[in-house]
Amino acid sequence: MTPFYVMIKCQLGRTYDVANAIADAELASEIYSTSGDMDLMVKIYLDEGEDIGRFVSEKIQQFDGIQDTRTIITFRAF
Repeated sequence: MTPFYVMIKCQLGRTYDVANAIADAELASEIYSTSGDMDLMVKIYLDEGEDIGRFVSEKIQQFDGIQDTRTIITFRAF
């Protein structure tokens, strides 16, 4: 499995809506609220070889209330 994170900037007042929608869709292993420029950090696991960019574009960015995303791909756990 390949872990990666998606940082999500939500439209004003929509953070809980977005977080609940992602949780209901069962796409993420963990969802965190954050402070700073982004509102949510979502941890996702995909099978080796799956297209992360396509997953984010088709499965995550489709939720109403998302303004912007940043994807962080991880390589190794220490």
